[in-house]
Amino acid sequence: MAILACTAVLGACDDFLSTMPDNRAQIDTEDKITSLLVSAYPENGYYLLTEFMSDNVDDMGESNPNTSRFIEQVYAWQDVTETDNESPERFWQSSYEAISSANHALQAIEEMGGATTDKLKQARAEALICRAYNHFMLVNLFSLHYNSATAENDPGITYMTEPETSVLVNYERNSVAEVYRLVEKDLEEALPYVGDSYMTVPKYHFNPTAAYAFACRFYLYYEKWDKAIEYADKVLGSSPKSMLRDYAYMGSMTQQIQAVAQHYIDASLNCNLLLTTGYSRMGLTMGNYSTWKRFAHSPYLASNEDAGAPNIWGSSASYYSGLKHYSATNSSYVIFWRLPYLFEYTDAVAGIGYYHSVFPTFTADECLLNRAEAKVMLKRYDEAAEDLDLWMHNIMRTNVTVTPDLVTSFYNGIDYAEPLKSSQKKHLHPAFDIEPEGSTQECMLQCVLGFRRIETLQLGLRWFDVKRYGIEICRRVLNASGQPEKQTDLLTVDDPRRAMQIPQKVRDAGYEPNPRN
Repeated sequence: MAILACTAVLGACDDFLSTMPDNRAQIDTEDKITSLLVSAYPENGYYLLTEFMSDNVDDMGESNPNTSRFIEQVYAWQDVTETDNESPERFWQSSYEAISSANHALQAIEEMGGATTDKLKQARAEALICRAYNHFMLVNLFSLHYNSATAENDPGITYMTEPETSVLVNYERNSVAEVYRLVEKDLEEALPYVGDSYMTVPKYHFNPTAAYAFACRFYLYYEKWDKAIEYADKVLGSSPKSMLRDYAYMGSMTQQIQAVAQHYIDASLNCNLLLTTGYSRMGLTMGNYSTWKRFAHSPYLASNEDAGAPNIWGSSASYYSGLKHYSATNSSYVIFWRLPYLFEYTDAVAGIGYYHSVFPTFTADECLLNRAEAKVMLKRYDEAAEDLDLWMHNIMRTNVTVTPDLVTSFYNGIDYAEPLKSSQKKHLHPAFDIEPEGSTQECMLQCVLGFRRIETLQLGLRWFDVKRYGIEICRRVLNASGQPEKQTDLLTVDDPRRAMQIPQKVRDAGYEPNPRN
């Protein structure tokens, strides 16, 4: 299959040879098309990049040797020049490779006379959704977040709708608004036909519930709150509790990190809607290993900003499957047991190979919180509080009931975060309109963002909330006592580094870079 990195691609002229010059596969059967769609999911993910770019990590200090030039560049929002399987370049290339596979499948379906069978209709829907999802992730990483006032002029990424047939094509960037419109077009065209009857393991493909969860997240980011709720309802059904992760069971398991992490990504769980695999060190960096622990989710962060901080659930609450605290030389960190560490040996004797992990890319728990946010934006506060209450009681033991009054009282009783003084509450500067600070709506949004930060901790999604809500991030170094010592950087509301820089090789080919101060 053609490899597409939006720079140069390999193509073949139809009139150069009358017969195929190699043994490439002809995509001319239903089974070949569905097999090709396995390649429509990228092998290199965004999870490490966005987790280390977010406010979920602190700098433990130069005395901690567990670092690398690559992770230092990611943490500092620099233009990444180092090579790594989880670099922006690899994510870019892998995503466009996946898009290319989707486009080849769509072309093959057309050449076979169109989607004339149920299997081809479902395969075409999967290809369209894969194409939409990969472009959606690219634009949300390499561009500024969608802003209805500026999106027509904000540089997006190139939306590819045809397989590549030419060499050294000059690519132009679609605007962010154009990318979102094309994602919506592919998504809405696909959703009526999504199915999983031909899938061997549906949870590793865009099955119907995964597709609806993607639609929910997409419309939330697109500021179409009613549509986000519509598709969340399709995921959660009439009994949302039955779709959520069974945290109580996780807490009752044998408490060993790999056992709990393997359960977390179990394809049989209702909560795991789409699982993806990839080359990744996330099982190490977000596990009980020393890898890259100079930058970590510190005890200070946990106790003052997210999972371990005081919250509306009261002092007597406790997680079913709780935070794990680790202390080591020059480093202390706090994690949930979530992502497994997997290793693929290419030479067992030499002990070399590739790091892997499995990611719950879409979950019912995140979808529930997305629905709560959309309801807050529509000022349906009581309904939003019901969703927040369901999430809270599912993850922890508490006798508290979430109400709009309780949320408003709690968040108005704490200070906003300052660069060297953390708090669960941060100033929000979204491009869309919200009520003033201290209002019920603003406090409810603080609660949603705080709950989602806990639910997605170590999974890379916090970065997109940082972008969507214009949350400022202070980079700081902690002292030997684990307290903030000095500020080293500040990501402001209008900082262009919120859009990750286009990879160097792509820029060298003439692609428009993102602006930098």
